[in-house]
Amino acid sequence: MVNEMLKRETKRAELRERIIAAAEAELIEKGLSGLKARDITSRAGCALGALYNVFDDLDMLVLELNSRTLADLGNALSSSVPVESSSGRQVLQALAAAYTDFARDHQHRWMALFEHRLPEGKYKPEEYRMEQTVLIDAIVPSLKELWPELSKETLAMRARTTFAAVHGVVLLSLQQQFVGVPLKELKSEVEALVELLSRQ
Repeated sequence: MVNEMLKRETKRAELRERIIAAAEAELIEKGLSGLKARDITSRAGCALGALYNVFDDLDMLVLELNSRTLADLGNALSSSVPVESSSGRQVLQALAAAYTDFARDHQHRWMALFEHRLPEGKYKPEEYRMEQTVLIDAIVPSLKELWPELSKETLAMRARTTFAAVHGVVLLSLQQQFVGVPLKELKSEVEALVELLSRQ
């Protein structure tokens, strides 16, 4: 009995990973708007109903994909910080450059973080909301070094403003909006923006 239960759980876990891998491949190729349950299960080599055996619905699968993207983005940000002693401004520059690179190199995965909306009345799990703080938490220590007199609340707000400014430039530029920066100039303009934002 125990062995049978273990086998079922193992098969379920393997199916879950196959579906996630297939969904991520579909997301990378087509973007969030092109993500379809039937295409995912076809790529995963399973029946359509199998997806709903391991995820409540497609939204929960997208949240899992986004959770993994946030983890990869968090790793990219943390590994970008210089090991040697650096100023708060230098760390902010490194974080902004890493964020720009990640957005450019993983555009559809990155965009899904901001495009996905749950239906009205449905809420993101608490653990997912906590994972989203990686986008802000990485900035706060450098801002605190630059402005030690600011309160915790003000630093948190300043971190949001700093992130929003960099994110906005990156987003408009990658979408090639008319107010965006040409891609070949994007990193240098982000660097100039962070320089302005971090002036004391």
